[in-house]
Amino acid sequence: MDFGLSEEHVMIRDMVRDFARSEIAPGVEEREAKGEYPTELMKKAGELGLFGIAVPEEYGGAGMDSISAALTIIEIAAVCPSMAIGLSVTNGAYCWPILEFGTEEQKEQFLKPSARGEFIGAFCLSEPNAGSDAANISTKAIEDGDFFVLEGTKAWITSGGVAGAYLVAAVTGETEKGKETSAFLVPADTPGLTIGRKEDKMGLRSSVTTQILFENCRVPKEYMLGERGSGLKLALITLDGSRIGVAAQGVGIARSALEEAVRYSQERITFGKPLARHQAISFMLADMATEVDAAEALTLRAAWMMDNGIPYSKESAMAKYYATETAKSVADRAVQIHGAYGYSKEYAIERIFRDARVTTIYEGTTEVQKIVIARNMLK
Repeated sequence: MDFGLSEEHVMIRDMVRDFARSEIAPGVEEREAKGEYPTELMKKAGELGLFGIAVPEEYGGAGMDSISAALTIIEIAAVCPSMAIGLSVTNGAYCWPILEFGTEEQKEQFLKPSARGEFIGAFCLSEPNAGSDAANISTKAIEDGDFFVLEGTKAWITSGGVAGAYLVAAVTGETEKGKETSAFLVPADTPGLTIGRKEDKMGLRSSVTTQILFENCRVPKEYMLGERGSGLKLALITLDGSRIGVAAQGVGIARSALEEAVRYSQERITFGKPLARHQAISFMLADMATEVDAAEALTLRAAWMMDNGIPYSKESAMAKYYATETAKSVADRAVQIHGAYGYSKEYAIERIFRDARVTTIYEGTTEVQKIVIARNMLK
């Protein structure tokens, strides 16, 4: 049993860490305060091959693996969780399903340009009345000759308005078992696709989150991804993999919160000695460090299983559940260690605390992850 990283993994981790700390970190607080999307930094990330990390080189990607993708998201999230979620969605929820289920023509048009860094992708499943209950979506795709006409509203779409293409789940009919759902690839400039309300969020403020509106949006039949009626299954399989990316984001956030807590506790003097030298605080730091390491181990295990063709639905759910809850709890204790200063925007931990909170909600809530884990255990 080898827990060490390969030379290639160390190389990608160190390269991304250097990029994150030297180029992303300066100005991150200002961008987050303004809600300013990091256009130039995302462009540079694309040039570094971070849009298609696990996409084979023949399709424009970096030709690495899921462990490399997870390490990338961890390093970006430790500095800027807003950028990390955009990269995570592009890699896991956009590029991966096209690679797995797309035709060669679809890979040429939708996968290669994104993997090469020309544009990011977005994943459109959630709706105003269908979040965790994904089978309840109401956006329709009505067959009309050589086209499907999309009608409906998607909600909480990461990178809405800045993505070059959208993977969209829509209802194409009814069956005895309920709604027939299919998946479509929709270029951002398709007539009838418009950007709706931009969400004013608590955290991840430089990540753009919007509604996507479809009104008489005509999509050629050849843009259907996978077989007709396979849309919900395709979406759920995609989420099994993309959850590893959100778990990695949780690890990165938790690690940065821990680092802030360690730094502050060593600088702050109380009762004549550094805060870290008080047993209550040192025990808290020990708990936090253990949880961060455990979260990283779960995340990299799920990525390793994915790379080796081992069923990983339960393990990715475990990683997402534990890593994001760890991000939330470690950030909370880091604020506590900072005391009143942790509640002030003067210190980075205030933003990290806000950024951590949403990770237990998107890509499947903690409660949904527990359902997935239990179902896999009991079937």
